[in-house]
Amino acid sequence: MGKMDAIMGDARGFMKSRVILTASELDLFTQLEEEPGTAREVARARGLDPRAATRLLDCLVVLGFLRKDNGIYSPTESGAFYSSRHPESVLPMVLHLSRLWGTWSGLTELVREGGHRGREPGLQVEEWDWKSFIGAMHVVGRELSVTIAADYDLSRFQCLLDIGGASGTYTIAFLRRNPAMTAVLYDLENVMDMARERLAEEGLLEKVRLAVGDFYRDELPGGCDLALLSAIIHQNSPQENLDLYRKVFRALEPGGTLLIRDHIMDESRTHPPGGAMFAINMLVNTRGGDTYTFKEVEEGLLMAGFTEVRQVRHGMDMDCLVEGRKPLA
Repeated sequence: MGKMDAIMGDARGFMKSRVILTASELDLFTQLEEEPGTAREVARARGLDPRAATRLLDCLVVLGFLRKDNGIYSPTESGAFYSSRHPESVLPMVLHLSRLWGTWSGLTELVREGGHRGREPGLQVEEWDWKSFIGAMHVVGRELSVTIAADYDLSRFQCLLDIGGASGTYTIAFLRRNPAMTAVLYDLENVMDMARERLAEEGLLEKVRLAVGDFYRDELPGGCDLALLSAIIHQNSPQENLDLYRKVFRALEPGGTLLIRDHIMDESRTHPPGGAMFAINMLVNTRGGDTYTFKEVEEGLLMAGFTEVRQVRHGMDMDCLVEGRKPLA
């Protein structure tokens, strides 16, 4: 491949993405995992145009996600991950990415005009999209949460307050690592059923109190000595984060610790590399969200009253950790 082909390959990357996203929206990988078939059979089962379905399936073969034997399509090892039947399915995350397609398409105008003025704080998720979004967050976090729980010393804590804890991915990992710990999972009402179901499947429901609330509007539950903001601060403006840090400070027990997991950027704002791209994701999807440097996070935590602020994990993605301590008195 020549230099120009490589350069244009980057520009054409959206074409490959669109093929994968469309196939996932149509749930073709699940269907072909359950029953390999011809293009005409797939089109009939899904109510698709036969010619268009054939072109899409053939493209998936070229991309390495399907195999085609005597006209019969079936998923490859890579393609199987897009099936809902796979134990490590990435389908919820891919469906979430598909819904980001529209917001990212408005990037040019946002760069010209600025952000989303007048929008509600945080990520705006349609009611019908919550299950997909929470499932996507679980896909992202299921392995990383175990790594974070192993890398961070949890043995000194008795109670975790998981703020915006979604379906409990990090609560589960932390309680598995420190069985003596209990937890309070705090999030919106419309995700609690998913949290309850996942915690019950893990046999941890009795160790977790589910607390409903909105951290933008409500105070946080008290009584815990460890508070976790996992992938939260990037959806907020600096002022929204300061307000949240102050709520966490009030809720924590004296001597307690706030742990933040997120992209923590260097002063050039280009490392970790994923954080630079994720800043664009926040630009197109939130009112004031961003990725922040350690100094920016430290400044907010100190203003909120925390001390001993330090970065305790330097990662390559959204796997950085910053902690701050609430003084004993």
